[in-house]
Amino acid sequence: MIAILLQLLPEANFMSPTIDWHAIAPEMVILVGSLVLILLDSIKLDKAKPFMPTLASLVLLGALIPVITLAIDGSTRVLFGGSYVVDSMSLVLKALFLVSAYIVVLMSTNYVADGDYWESEYYSLIVAAVLGMLVMCSARDLLMIFVALELLSIPAYMLAAWRKGDEKSNEAGLKYYLMGVFASAVLLYGMSLMYGVGRSTRLDVIAENLVRIGDGRGAPIVTLAMIFVIIGFAFKVSAVPFHTWAPDTYEGAPTPVTAFLAVASKTAGFVALIQIVFYCFAARPDIIQPVFAVLAILSMTVGNLIALKQTNVVRMLAYSGIAQAGFMLAPFAVIETNREQALSSIVIYLVIYAAMNLGAFAVIIAITRKTRSAEITSLGGLFSYMPGLTVVMTIFLASLAGIPPFGGWYAKFGVWQALIGGNTALGYALAIIMAINTVVAAYYYLNVAKTMWFDEAPDGDTTPVKIPFTLIGAMGIAVVATVLFGVLPGLLTNISDFSPVAAALGR
Repeated sequence: MIAILLQLLPEANFMSPTIDWHAIAPEMVILVGSLVLILLDSIKLDKAKPFMPTLASLVLLGALIPVITLAIDGSTRVLFGGSYVVDSMSLVLKALFLVSAYIVVLMSTNYVADGDYWESEYYSLIVAAVLGMLVMCSARDLLMIFVALELLSIPAYMLAAWRKGDEKSNEAGLKYYLMGVFASAVLLYGMSLMYGVGRSTRLDVIAENLVRIGDGRGAPIVTLAMIFVIIGFAFKVSAVPFHTWAPDTYEGAPTPVTAFLAVASKTAGFVALIQIVFYCFAARPDIIQPVFAVLAILSMTVGNLIALKQTNVVRMLAYSGIAQAGFMLAPFAVIETNREQALSSIVIYLVIYAAMNLGAFAVIIAITRKTRSAEITSLGGLFSYMPGLTVVMTIFLASLAGIPPFGGWYAKFGVWQALIGGNTALGYALAIIMAINTVVAAYYYLNVAKTMWFDEAPDGDTTPVKIPFTLIGAMGIAVVATVLFGVLPGLLTNISDFSPVAAALGR
Protein backbone atom coordinates (compact mmCIF):
# COMPACT_ATOMS: atom_id res chain seq x y z
CA MET A 1 0.00 0.00 0.00
CA ILE A 2 2.78 2.41 0.94
CA ALA A 3 4.63 1.52 -2.26
CA ILE A 4 1.55 2.38 -4.34
CA LEU A 5 1.18 5.72 -2.57
CA LEU A 6 4.85 6.53 -3.19
CA GLN A 7 4.40 5.75 -6.89
CA LEU A 8 1.36 8.05 -7.12
CA LEU A 9 2.96 10.87 -5.16
CA PRO A 10 4.96 12.41 -8.06
CA GLU A 11 1.78 12.49 -10.18
CA ALA A 12 -0.33 14.17 -7.50
CA ASN A 13 -1.39 17.74 -8.18
CA PHE A 14 -1.23 19.61 -4.88
CA MET A 15 -3.02 22.95 -4.99
CA SER A 16 -2.82 25.38 -2.13
CA PRO A 17 -6.02 27.31 -1.40
CA THR A 18 -6.09 30.79 -2.85
CA ILE A 19 -6.80 33.36 -0.15
CA ASP A 20 -7.09 37.07 -0.73
CA TRP A 21 -5.02 38.19 2.25
CA HIS A 22 -5.64 41.84 1.53
CA ALA A 23 -9.38 41.30 1.91
CA ILE A 24 -9.04 39.75 5.37
CA ALA A 25 -6.12 41.93 6.50
CA PRO A 26 -8.23 43.96 9.00
CA GLU A 27 -9.37 40.77 10.71
CA MET A 28 -5.84 39.37 10.76
CA VAL A 29 -4.45 42.54 12.36
CA ILE A 30 -7.11 42.40 15.08
CA LEU A 31 -6.57 38.67 15.63
CA VAL A 32 -2.80 39.03 16.02
CA GLY A 33 -3.21 42.12 18.18
CA SER A 34 -5.64 40.36 20.49
CA LEU A 35 -3.27 37.41 20.88
CA VAL A 36 -0.38 39.77 21.67
CA LEU A 37 -2.44 41.50 24.37
CA ILE A 38 -3.37 38.15 25.91
CA LEU A 39 0.24 36.95 25.71
CA LEU A 40 1.59 40.04 27.46
CA ASP A 41 -0.90 39.54 30.25
CA SER A 42 -0.21 35.81 30.61
CA ILE A 43 3.54 36.29 31.07
CA LYS A 44 2.86 38.89 33.78
CA LEU A 45 4.83 41.79 32.34
CA ASP A 46 3.86 44.43 34.89
CA LYS A 47 5.94 47.03 33.08
CA ALA A 48 3.78 46.52 29.98
CA LYS A 49 0.44 47.21 31.71
CA PRO A 50 0.58 51.02 31.39
CA PHE A 51 1.07 50.56 27.65
CA MET A 52 -1.95 48.28 27.14
CA PRO A 53 -4.31 51.12 26.10
CA THR A 54 -1.68 52.41 23.67
CA LEU A 55 -1.14 48.95 22.21
CA ALA A 56 -4.88 48.36 21.87
CA SER A 57 -5.22 51.73 20.13
CA LEU A 58 -2.39 50.90 17.73
CA VAL A 59 -4.01 47.56 16.90
CA LEU A 60 -7.37 49.21 16.15
CA LEU A 61 -5.85 52.01 14.08
CA GLY A 62 -3.56 49.52 12.35
CA ALA A 63 -6.57 47.48 11.26
CA LEU A 64 -8.09 50.66 9.84
CA ILE A 65 -5.23 50.99 7.31
CA PRO A 66 -6.19 47.93 5.18
CA VAL A 67 -9.83 49.01 5.40
CA ILE A 68 -8.84 52.32 3.80
CA THR A 69 -6.69 50.66 1.13
CA LEU A 70 -9.52 48.27 0.29
CA ALA A 71 -11.91 51.22 -0.02
CA ILE A 72 -9.47 52.99 -2.35
CA ASP A 73 -9.23 49.84 -4.47
CA GLY A 74 -13.01 49.80 -4.73
CA SER A 75 -13.45 46.24 -5.96
CA THR A 76 -15.80 43.70 -4.41
CA ARG A 77 -13.93 40.65 -3.13
CA VAL A 78 -15.66 37.30 -2.66
CA LEU A 79 -13.98 34.68 -0.47
CA PHE A 80 -14.67 31.16 0.77
CA GLY A 81 -17.16 30.24 -1.90
CA GLY A 82 -19.30 33.34 -1.42
CA SER A 83 -19.59 33.02 2.36
CA TYR A 84 -17.43 36.11 2.95
CA VAL A 85 -17.79 39.27 0.88
CA VAL A 86 -15.84 42.52 1.17
CA ASP A 87 -17.78 45.34 -0.50
CA SER A 88 -18.37 49.05 0.03
CA MET A 89 -20.96 48.55 2.75
CA SER A 90 -18.87 46.11 4.76
CA LEU A 91 -15.88 48.48 4.64
CA VAL A 92 -17.94 51.42 5.95
CA LEU A 93 -19.20 49.28 8.81
CA LYS A 94 -15.73 47.93 9.61
CA ALA A 95 -14.36 51.46 9.78
CA LEU A 96 -17.26 52.38 12.07
CA PHE A 97 -16.48 49.53 14.47
CA LEU A 98 -12.76 50.24 14.55
CA VAL A 99 -13.18 53.96 15.20
CA SER A 100 -15.90 53.32 17.81
CA ALA A 101 -13.69 50.83 19.64
CA TYR A 102 -10.79 53.30 19.50
CA ILE A 103 -12.97 55.97 21.12
CA VAL A 104 -14.01 53.48 23.81
CA VAL A 105 -10.33 52.74 24.52
CA LEU A 106 -9.67 56.48 24.87
CA MET A 107 -12.63 56.74 27.25
CA SER A 108 -11.39 53.75 29.25
CA THR A 109 -7.72 54.67 29.73
CA ASN A 110 -7.99 56.73 32.91
CA TYR A 111 -11.31 55.23 33.98
CA VAL A 112 -9.88 51.71 34.20
CA ALA A 113 -6.58 52.84 35.74
CA ASP A 114 -8.29 54.96 38.41
CA GLY A 115 -10.81 52.23 39.21
CA ASP A 116 -8.17 49.59 39.88
CA TYR A 117 -9.58 47.20 37.26
CA TRP A 118 -7.70 44.41 35.53
CA GLU A 119 -6.35 46.41 32.64
CA SER A 120 -4.76 43.83 30.35
CA GLU A 121 -7.78 41.56 30.14
CA TYR A 122 -10.06 44.55 29.66
CA TYR A 123 -8.39 45.72 26.46
CA SER A 124 -7.87 42.22 25.08
CA LEU A 125 -11.62 41.56 25.49
CA ILE A 126 -12.52 44.77 23.65
CA VAL A 127 -10.20 43.88 20.77
CA ALA A 128 -11.53 40.30 20.67
CA ALA A 129 -15.10 41.61 20.48
CA VAL A 130 -14.10 43.87 17.59
CA LEU A 131 -12.87 40.80 15.68
CA GLY A 132 -16.39 39.38 15.84
CA MET A 133 -17.80 42.67 14.62
CA LEU A 134 -15.46 42.80 11.62
CA VAL A 135 -16.31 39.24 10.63
CA MET A 136 -20.00 40.09 10.96
CA CYS A 137 -19.68 42.89 8.40
CA SER A 138 -18.64 40.52 5.60
CA ALA A 139 -20.41 37.31 6.62
CA ARG A 140 -22.87 35.92 4.08
CA ASP A 141 -23.39 32.57 5.79
CA LEU A 142 -25.64 31.63 8.73
CA LEU A 143 -22.92 29.78 10.63
CA MET A 144 -20.39 32.55 10.11
CA ILE A 145 -22.89 35.15 11.32
CA PHE A 146 -23.68 33.14 14.45
CA VAL A 147 -20.02 32.51 15.28
CA ALA A 148 -19.22 36.21 14.78
CA LEU A 149 -22.14 37.17 17.01
CA GLU A 150 -20.96 34.90 19.82
CA LEU A 151 -17.36 36.06 19.39
CA LEU A 152 -18.44 39.61 20.18
CA SER A 153 -21.07 38.66 22.78
CA ILE A 154 -18.93 36.54 25.12
CA PRO A 155 -16.36 39.30 25.80
CA ALA A 156 -19.24 41.75 26.25
CA TYR A 157 -20.79 39.54 28.96
CA MET A 158 -17.53 39.63 30.91
CA LEU A 159 -17.00 43.36 30.42
CA ALA A 160 -20.49 44.15 31.74
CA ALA A 161 -19.55 42.61 35.11
CA TRP A 162 -16.04 44.08 35.21
CA ARG A 163 -16.57 45.81 38.57
CA LYS A 164 -16.29 42.61 40.57
CA GLY A 165 -16.95 44.21 43.95
CA ASP A 166 -20.01 46.14 42.79
CA GLU A 167 -23.37 44.44 43.25
CA LYS A 168 -24.96 46.43 40.43
CA SER A 169 -22.17 45.47 38.03
CA ASN A 170 -22.55 41.79 38.90
CA GLU A 171 -26.29 42.08 38.38
CA ALA A 172 -25.70 43.82 35.06
CA GLY A 173 -23.37 41.09 33.83
CA LEU A 174 -25.69 38.29 34.97
CA LYS A 175 -28.79 39.80 33.36
CA TYR A 176 -26.94 40.49 30.14
CA TYR A 177 -25.52 36.97 30.07
CA LEU A 178 -28.82 35.20 30.79
CA MET A 179 -30.80 37.23 28.28
CA GLY A 180 -28.01 36.95 25.74
CA VAL A 181 -27.85 33.17 26.04
CA PHE A 182 -31.62 32.94 25.70
CA ALA A 183 -31.53 35.16 22.61
CA SER A 184 -28.74 33.05 21.09
CA ALA A 185 -30.78 29.88 21.67
CA VAL A 186 -33.85 31.37 19.98
CA LEU A 187 -31.70 32.68 17.14
CA LEU A 188 -29.94 29.36 16.62
CA TYR A 189 -33.25 27.50 16.55
CA GLY A 190 -34.53 29.88 13.89
CA MET A 191 -31.33 29.42 11.89
CA SER A 192 -31.65 25.64 12.09
CA LEU A 193 -35.18 25.87 10.67
CA MET A 194 -33.91 28.21 7.99
CA TYR A 195 -31.19 25.73 7.09
CA GLY A 196 -33.80 22.99 6.85
CA VAL A 197 -36.00 24.84 4.38
CA GLY A 198 -33.20 26.68 2.59
CA ARG A 199 -30.99 23.59 2.13
CA SER A 200 -27.85 25.65 2.74
CA THR A 201 -26.19 28.00 5.19
CA ARG A 202 -25.34 30.44 2.37
CA LEU A 203 -27.70 33.42 2.43
CA ASP A 204 -27.99 33.75 -1.35
CA VAL A 205 -28.86 30.06 -1.76
CA ILE A 206 -31.43 30.25 1.04
CA ALA A 207 -33.02 33.31 -0.63
CA GLU A 208 -33.40 31.40 -3.91
CA ASN A 209 -35.04 28.48 -2.12
CA LEU A 210 -37.41 30.79 -0.22
CA VAL A 211 -38.64 32.17 -3.55
CA ARG A 212 -39.06 28.61 -4.83
CA ILE A 213 -41.06 27.55 -1.77
CA GLY A 214 -43.39 30.57 -1.99
CA ASP A 215 -46.72 29.72 -0.36
CA GLY A 216 -46.16 25.99 -0.74
CA ARG A 217 -45.94 23.29 1.90
CA GLY A 218 -42.83 24.72 3.54
CA ALA A 219 -44.30 28.23 3.99
CA PRO A 220 -45.32 27.81 7.68
CA ILE A 221 -41.81 26.67 8.61
CA VAL A 222 -40.32 29.61 6.70
CA THR A 223 -42.55 32.01 8.64
CA LEU A 224 -41.62 30.40 11.96
CA ALA A 225 -37.91 30.46 11.11
CA MET A 226 -37.99 34.13 10.17
CA ILE A 227 -39.86 35.12 13.33
CA PHE A 228 -37.42 33.21 15.56
CA VAL A 229 -34.41 34.80 13.87
CA ILE A 230 -35.89 38.29 14.11
CA ILE A 231 -36.75 37.75 17.80
CA GLY A 232 -33.19 36.61 18.47
CA PHE A 233 -31.76 39.76 16.96
CA ALA A 234 -34.43 41.93 18.62
CA PHE A 235 -32.86 40.90 21.94
CA LYS A 236 -29.43 41.91 20.66
CA VAL A 237 -30.55 45.39 19.57
CA SER A 238 -32.75 45.83 22.69
CA ALA A 239 -35.99 46.27 20.78
CA VAL A 240 -39.28 46.27 22.71
CA PRO A 241 -40.55 43.88 24.11
CA PHE A 242 -37.11 42.24 24.31
CA HIS A 243 -35.39 45.22 25.95
CA THR A 244 -35.66 44.50 29.68
CA TRP A 245 -31.97 43.69 30.13
CA ALA A 246 -30.69 46.98 28.70
CA PRO A 247 -31.43 49.64 31.39
CA ASP A 248 -30.06 47.64 34.34
CA THR A 249 -27.06 46.44 32.34
CA TYR A 250 -26.21 49.94 31.13
CA GLU A 251 -26.52 51.41 34.63
CA GLY A 252 -24.52 48.68 36.37
CA ALA A 253 -21.69 48.22 33.88
CA PRO A 254 -18.62 50.51 33.89
CA THR A 255 -19.53 53.59 31.85
CA PRO A 256 -17.04 52.95 28.99
CA VAL A 257 -18.43 49.41 28.74
CA THR A 258 -21.94 50.86 28.68
CA ALA A 259 -20.89 53.04 25.75
CA PHE A 260 -19.39 49.99 24.04
CA LEU A 261 -22.60 47.97 24.52
CA ALA A 262 -24.90 50.84 23.56
CA VAL A 263 -23.02 51.59 20.34
CA ALA A 264 -20.74 48.83 19.06
CA SER A 265 -22.71 45.84 20.33
CA LYS A 266 -26.06 47.27 19.24
CA THR A 267 -24.63 48.22 15.85
CA ALA A 268 -23.31 44.67 15.41
CA GLY A 269 -26.82 43.36 16.01
CA PHE A 270 -28.14 45.68 13.31
CA VAL A 271 -25.37 44.64 10.93
CA ALA A 272 -26.36 41.00 11.39
CA LEU A 273 -29.99 41.95 10.77
CA ILE A 274 -28.97 43.79 7.60
CA GLN A 275 -27.05 40.76 6.35
CA ILE A 276 -29.85 38.27 6.94
CA VAL A 277 -32.86 40.44 6.12
CA PHE A 278 -31.56 42.25 3.03
CA TYR A 279 -29.63 39.31 1.57
CA CYS A 280 -32.06 36.55 2.49
CA PHE A 281 -35.40 37.43 4.08
CA ALA A 282 -36.14 40.15 1.53
CA ALA A 283 -37.35 37.31 -0.68
CA ARG A 284 -40.43 37.18 1.58
CA PRO A 285 -41.32 40.81 2.43
CA ASP A 286 -44.93 39.83 3.11
CA ILE A 287 -43.75 38.06 6.28
CA ILE A 288 -41.06 40.36 7.65
CA GLN A 289 -42.37 43.86 6.94
CA PRO A 290 -45.31 43.73 9.40
CA VAL A 291 -43.05 42.21 12.08
CA PHE A 292 -40.50 45.01 11.75
CA ALA A 293 -43.24 47.65 11.72
CA VAL A 294 -44.59 46.37 15.05
CA LEU A 295 -41.10 46.20 16.59
CA ALA A 296 -40.29 49.72 15.38
CA ILE A 297 -43.51 51.26 16.72
CA LEU A 298 -43.22 49.54 20.11
CA SER A 299 -39.53 50.37 20.50
CA MET A 300 -39.70 54.06 19.64
CA THR A 301 -42.92 54.64 21.62
CA VAL A 302 -42.22 52.62 24.77
CA GLY A 303 -38.57 53.68 24.86
CA ASN A 304 -39.44 57.38 24.70
CA LEU A 305 -42.31 57.22 27.20
CA ILE A 306 -40.21 55.45 29.83
CA ALA A 307 -37.24 57.75 29.16
CA LEU A 308 -39.46 60.70 30.12
CA LYS A 309 -39.62 59.42 33.71
CA GLN A 310 -35.92 58.73 34.24
CA THR A 311 -33.89 60.65 36.80
CA ASN A 312 -30.58 58.94 35.98
CA VAL A 313 -28.90 60.11 32.79
CA VAL A 314 -27.43 56.67 32.00
CA ARG A 315 -30.83 54.99 32.30
CA MET A 316 -32.31 57.81 30.23
CA LEU A 317 -29.76 57.12 27.49
CA ALA A 318 -30.53 53.40 27.77
CA TYR A 319 -34.23 53.97 27.09
CA SER A 320 -33.45 56.57 24.45
CA GLY A 321 -31.24 53.93 22.81
CA ILE A 322 -34.25 51.62 22.72
CA ALA A 323 -36.23 54.38 21.00
CA GLN A 324 -33.35 55.01 18.59
CA ALA A 325 -33.38 51.28 17.78
CA GLY A 326 -37.03 51.70 16.83
CA PHE A 327 -36.09 54.47 14.40
CA MET A 328 -33.46 52.20 12.83
CA LEU A 329 -35.87 49.25 12.60
CA ALA A 330 -38.48 51.27 10.69
CA PRO A 331 -36.79 51.15 7.23
CA PHE A 332 -36.84 47.35 7.35
CA ALA A 333 -40.61 47.67 6.89
CA VAL A 334 -40.25 49.16 3.37
CA ILE A 335 -37.53 46.99 1.86
CA GLU A 336 -39.86 45.63 -0.82
CA THR A 337 -40.52 48.99 -2.47
CA ASN A 338 -37.52 51.11 -1.41
CA ARG A 339 -34.69 48.70 -0.75
CA GLU A 340 -31.69 50.86 -1.67
CA GLN A 341 -32.79 53.92 0.30
CA ALA A 342 -33.79 51.78 3.29
CA LEU A 343 -30.35 50.17 3.38
CA SER A 344 -28.54 53.50 3.05
CA SER A 345 -30.66 55.19 5.74
CA ILE A 346 -29.98 52.43 8.28
CA VAL A 347 -26.21 52.53 7.75
CA ILE A 348 -26.12 56.34 7.91
CA TYR A 349 -28.15 56.26 11.12
CA LEU A 350 -25.74 53.72 12.64
CA VAL A 351 -22.73 55.93 11.85
CA ILE A 352 -24.27 59.10 13.30
CA TYR A 353 -25.77 57.26 16.27
CA ALA A 354 -22.32 55.94 17.16
CA ALA A 355 -20.77 59.43 17.12
CA MET A 356 -23.40 61.21 19.20
CA ASN A 357 -23.96 58.39 21.70
CA LEU A 358 -20.26 57.75 22.33
CA GLY A 359 -19.79 61.47 22.79
CA ALA A 360 -22.62 61.68 25.32
CA PHE A 361 -21.16 58.84 27.38
CA ALA A 362 -17.69 60.43 27.23
CA VAL A 363 -19.13 63.64 28.70
CA ILE A 364 -20.88 61.63 31.43
CA ILE A 365 -17.54 60.03 32.36
CA ALA A 366 -15.96 63.48 32.57
CA ILE A 367 -18.77 64.90 34.73
CA THR A 368 -18.92 61.93 37.11
CA ARG A 369 -15.22 62.38 37.87
CA LYS A 370 -16.46 65.33 39.95
CA THR A 371 -20.05 64.51 40.90
CA ARG A 372 -19.63 60.74 41.46
CA SER A 373 -23.26 60.51 40.41
CA ALA A 374 -25.12 60.04 37.13
CA GLU A 375 -28.34 61.60 38.41
CA ILE A 376 -29.67 64.31 36.11
CA THR A 377 -29.81 66.73 39.06
CA SER A 378 -26.04 66.30 39.55
CA LEU A 379 -25.56 68.06 36.20
CA GLY A 380 -27.06 71.24 37.61
CA GLY A 381 -24.92 74.35 37.27
CA LEU A 382 -22.44 72.64 34.93
CA PHE A 383 -22.30 75.72 32.70
CA SER A 384 -21.13 77.88 35.61
CA TYR A 385 -17.90 75.93 36.10
CA MET A 386 -17.36 73.90 32.89
CA PRO A 387 -18.96 75.85 30.02
CA GLY A 388 -17.03 74.02 27.30
CA LEU A 389 -18.23 70.63 28.51
CA THR A 390 -21.78 71.99 28.71
CA VAL A 391 -21.66 73.14 25.09
CA VAL A 392 -20.30 69.77 23.93
CA MET A 393 -22.97 67.81 25.82
CA THR A 394 -25.66 70.13 24.44
CA ILE A 395 -24.48 69.35 20.91
CA PHE A 396 -24.81 65.62 21.55
CA LEU A 397 -28.25 66.01 23.16
CA ALA A 398 -29.48 68.22 20.30
CA SER A 399 -28.19 65.69 17.80
CA LEU A 400 -29.92 62.82 19.60
CA ALA A 401 -33.12 64.87 19.51
CA GLY A 402 -32.75 65.40 15.76
CA ILE A 403 -32.27 69.18 15.91
CA PRO A 404 -30.36 70.79 12.98
CA PRO A 405 -27.59 71.42 12.15
CA PHE A 406 -26.19 68.39 13.98
CA GLY A 407 -25.88 64.87 12.61
CA GLY A 408 -28.97 63.44 14.26
CA TRP A 409 -31.32 65.49 12.11
CA TYR A 410 -29.85 64.03 8.93
CA ALA A 411 -30.07 60.49 10.31
CA LYS A 412 -33.76 60.91 11.10
CA PHE A 413 -34.43 62.74 7.85
CA GLY A 414 -32.89 59.85 5.91
CA VAL A 415 -35.20 57.36 7.64
CA TRP A 416 -38.23 59.59 6.94
CA GLN A 417 -37.23 59.77 3.28
CA ALA A 418 -36.92 55.99 3.09
CA LEU A 419 -40.32 55.47 4.73
CA ILE A 420 -42.13 58.01 2.57
CA GLY A 421 -40.24 56.93 -0.55
CA GLY A 422 -41.61 53.43 -0.09
CA ASN A 423 -45.04 54.76 -1.15
CA THR A 424 -46.90 52.34 1.10
CA ALA A 425 -49.54 52.91 3.77
CA LEU A 426 -47.28 51.16 6.27
CA GLY A 427 -44.40 53.49 5.41
CA TYR A 428 -46.55 56.61 5.75
CA ALA A 429 -47.91 55.43 9.11
CA LEU A 430 -44.41 54.74 10.41
CA ALA A 431 -43.22 58.18 9.25
CA ILE A 432 -46.04 59.88 11.20
CA ILE A 433 -45.40 57.82 14.35
CA MET A 434 -41.69 58.52 14.08
CA ALA A 435 -42.32 62.27 13.81
CA ILE A 436 -44.48 62.22 16.95
CA ASN A 437 -41.86 60.24 18.85
CA THR A 438 -39.13 62.65 17.76
CA VAL A 439 -41.06 65.50 19.39
CA VAL A 440 -41.55 63.45 22.57
CA ALA A 441 -37.84 62.58 22.72
CA ALA A 442 -36.85 66.23 22.34
CA TYR A 443 -38.46 66.97 25.72
CA TYR A 444 -36.24 64.75 27.85
CA TYR A 445 -33.08 65.59 25.91
CA LEU A 446 -33.68 69.32 26.26
CA ASN A 447 -34.61 68.85 29.92
CA VAL A 448 -31.06 67.63 30.57
CA ALA A 449 -29.69 70.61 28.63
CA LYS A 450 -31.86 72.96 30.71
CA THR A 451 -30.49 71.43 33.91
CA MET A 452 -26.90 72.01 32.80
CA TRP A 453 -27.42 75.58 31.62
CA PHE A 454 -29.88 77.09 34.10
CA ASP A 455 -30.09 75.04 37.30
CA GLU A 456 -27.85 75.57 40.29
CA ALA A 457 -25.11 73.13 41.30
CA PRO A 458 -26.76 70.80 43.87
CA ASP A 459 -23.98 71.11 46.46
CA GLY A 460 -22.86 74.62 45.55
CA ASP A 461 -19.42 73.35 44.50
CA THR A 462 -18.40 74.99 41.23
CA THR A 463 -14.77 73.90 41.19
CA PRO A 464 -13.79 72.68 37.69
CA VAL A 465 -12.58 69.12 37.33
CA LYS A 466 -9.50 68.13 35.37
CA ILE A 467 -10.35 66.06 32.30
CA PRO A 468 -7.74 63.56 31.05
CA PHE A 469 -6.28 64.19 27.61
CA THR A 470 -7.51 60.83 26.30
CA LEU A 471 -11.08 61.65 27.33
CA ILE A 472 -10.82 65.04 25.62
CA GLY A 473 -9.66 63.20 22.50
CA ALA A 474 -12.67 60.87 22.61
CA MET A 475 -15.08 63.80 22.98
CA GLY A 476 -13.25 65.72 20.25
CA ILE A 477 -13.58 62.94 17.68
CA ALA A 478 -17.25 62.44 18.53
CA VAL A 479 -18.22 66.12 18.45
CA VAL A 480 -16.38 66.78 15.17
CA ALA A 481 -18.15 63.82 13.55
CA THR A 482 -21.54 64.85 14.97
CA VAL A 483 -21.24 68.43 13.69
CA LEU A 484 -19.58 67.52 10.39
CA PHE A 485 -22.20 64.93 9.42
CA GLY A 486 -24.93 67.47 10.16
CA VAL A 487 -23.39 70.45 8.37
CA LEU A 488 -21.98 68.43 5.45
CA PRO A 489 -24.33 65.44 5.07
CA GLY A 490 -22.99 64.89 1.57
CA LEU A 491 -19.96 63.21 3.15
CA LEU A 492 -22.12 60.37 4.40
CA THR A 493 -24.26 60.32 1.28
CA ASN A 494 -21.17 59.68 -0.84
CA ILE A 495 -19.68 56.93 1.33
CA SER A 496 -23.06 55.25 1.72
CA ASP A 497 -23.75 54.92 -1.99
CA PHE A 498 -24.60 51.24 -1.90
CA SER A 499 -26.33 51.06 -5.28
CA PRO A 500 -24.07 48.18 -6.42
CA VAL A 501 -24.81 46.38 -3.16
CA ALA A 502 -28.53 47.02 -3.50
CA ALA A 503 -28.38 45.76 -7.09
CA ALA A 504 -26.79 42.56 -5.86
CA LEU A 505 -29.51 42.23 -3.23
CA GLY A 506 -32.17 42.53 -5.85
CA ARG A 507 -30.96 39.58 -7.88
